Amino acid sequence: MTMKRFLTILIAMTISAQSLVFVPSVYAEAPEAGGAGLLAMHQPKIDTRTEQLRSFLASFESPLADSADHFISEADRLDLDWRLVAAIAGVESTFGRHIPHNSYNGWGWGVFTGQQDGIHFKNWDDGITQVSEGLRYNYINKGAVTLDQIGRRYAASPAWSWKVRFFLNKIEAFVPTRPDQLDITI
Repeated sequence: MTMKRFLTILIAMTISAQSLVFVPSVYAEAPEAGGAGLLAMHQPKIDTRTEQLRSFLASFESPLADSADHFISEADRLDLDWRLVAAIAGVESTFGRHIPHNSYNGWGWGVFTGQQDGIHFKNWDDGITQVSEGLRYNYINKGAVTLDQIGRRYAASPAWSWKVRFFLNKIEAFVPTRPDQLDITI
């Protein structure tokens, strides 16, 4: 084997190996005079919220499970807690399982005390968007920034906020099961 061919193979193997191995990036942790700043390793975080929420909702046989990514993207767009709109659906409709016929309204949105029906949405994603925007613009931006403050306006029941908090905590603590692992009880 010639030296040129050997080097070509070695370079190809190096490039191939680099594409398979994650190498964390290095960045300056804090700027310091003279370029003597400390270096720190930066490990990009993998966002597991969508899979966590999808699996959580699926564990309730929720029709909202397929919209987990939309919950996350709307929460990020509107700077909301990513669990909030799903948790409200847990309280109001058992995560979309008990809603007015063809309404896609799992949040009790526009269903006033004594009424059986409220606002109808085109689909689950439309509902998630409208409820998320409503919470941001009509509640949070107008000073209702805690669950208790939101609950006083959102629902007639004084227990609403602690029920939403219950589901916020359940979603946060939920660990999706991995299909490649067997669930064995001894």
